[in-house]
Amino acid sequence: MSRRQELFSELLQKKASMEQGGGPGRIEKQHALGKKTARERLNLLLDQDSFTELDPWIKNRCLDFGLSDMELGNEGVIAGWGTIAQRRTYVFANDFTVMGGSLGEAQGLKICRLMDMAMKVGSPVVGLNDSGGARVQEGMGALNGYCSIFFRNSIASGWIPQISVILGPCAGGTVYSPALTDFVIMVDPIAKMFITGPAVIEAVMGEKIGFEELGGCRIHATKTGTAHFVTGTEEEAMQLVHRLLSFMPANSKERPPCRATSDSAARVSPELRDIVPDISSMVFDVRDIIFRVIDEGEFLEVQKQFAQNIVIGFARLNGEPVGIVGNQPRVLGGCLDVDASWKAARFVRFCDAFGLPLVTFVDCPGYLPGIAQEHSGIIRNGSKLLYAYSEATVPKITVILRKDYGGAYSAMCGKGMGADLVIAFPTAEIAVMGPEAAANVVFRDEIAQAADPATKHAELVAAYRNRFATPYKAAEWGLVDDIIDPQVLRPRLIDSLAAMKGKMEWRPYKKHSNLPL
Repeated sequence: MSRRQELFSELLQKKASMEQGGGPGRIEKQHALGKKTARERLNLLLDQDSFTELDPWIKNRCLDFGLSDMELGNEGVIAGWGTIAQRRTYVFANDFTVMGGSLGEAQGLKICRLMDMAMKVGSPVVGLNDSGGARVQEGMGALNGYCSIFFRNSIASGWIPQISVILGPCAGGTVYSPALTDFVIMVDPIAKMFITGPAVIEAVMGEKIGFEELGGCRIHATKTGTAHFVTGTEEEAMQLVHRLLSFMPANSKERPPCRATSDSAARVSPELRDIVPDISSMVFDVRDIIFRVIDEGEFLEVQKQFAQNIVIGFARLNGEPVGIVGNQPRVLGGCLDVDASWKAARFVRFCDAFGLPLVTFVDCPGYLPGIAQEHSGIIRNGSKLLYAYSEATVPKITVILRKDYGGAYSAMCGKGMGADLVIAFPTAEIAVMGPEAAANVVFRDEIAQAADPATKHAELVAAYRNRFATPYKAAEWGLVDDIIDPQVLRPRLIDSLAAMKGKMEWRPYKKHSNLPL
């Protein structure tokens, strides 16, 4: 065999060895845990034969604990680029078969180089996370690796979309990085997220808890809000990444991708007249309105299980992606609380960063009262939604379905918050407070002196509602642009968004804003 042939043979052997990750035994163990390998996951995510690997030869330079003598293959991560629905995307996948996917200096370097390239060319980054965190044997090298990744997550934010898929037990830096990205998808039951595991918590705090109760999918979907989506399989997670990216531009300089639709822009929906009940205390599902307005009823709801008193998600109107925000009267009467304010504010800021117009559906009696909310920081957290809507420069359309009282008028993008168009249903009630409470304040003496206070109160409530809590009064003041027949909402939204395409707003120069975090 010639020297040239030996070199080619050596190259093929090395490549074959790297593709085995931690070796056949560890791959079998990964499969036994119900988990796919890093390369299998990349094949699921990307278009067929589109993947090009970046820096496959990088090795760690650690001299401690015999690590330098270990053959670590891909250093616990496979990084590169490919296409998703023919759109260029940069991706990395932790390889749990190589030291549990733990991050050392070399792995950090590979991920950082990938993110740098993605930022230079303006393409999304998708991370497939399955890692126990920092590699203890590498000490400061591992810590610096995570610091460098966090830095890039932060700099890339608002420039390119970042999506994290959690596919195993992730701890430490492997959960902080996803928390800095735009969307987190967890796969149940294999995904876990926590800063410190149950053993450390028990040793330090004396508290006993299991992995699932500490950082399982249910906890992060319903309690912490860290998980934006939960899927039942890895295949569903990869399909969800495709669907998410279909609503987003590659970067903030591009327009969101439009797609053809067979749903007529002129379609009317007579059933919209009957969804909002005549009695303001009766509930309805705001999704029943959303589904009837958007293209083909396709709504990708975000954080569906968290803070269910508000609904957020992506949809299309005449093929154009939009962000939807809507109060949910079925939960807490649609009141805003700490979690709902944060949930909606972050979504509004994402849509504004990537040029998605905002359509807001309002039926909200105000901020949720109570000691628990006050002490949990409703002032600080509630102001986040005010800030997000004020800062947003994308087209903003507000649709007042029913109650729009007090603080809700501002928080749900009233005219003074920069709404470009405010549309009201005839059922809309716009006032400082609900008619029942307002009558008690305004007509307190009159009610107290009446022969039948209850009857008098009812009369005055009706009078207040007819005179003040009406969309016509708000329209007289120019705070509502139009009061429409609900059945024409879809064509009205589509026409209005078309009229606002190319909208530009001036903002004063500043280094950055000071959001009430």
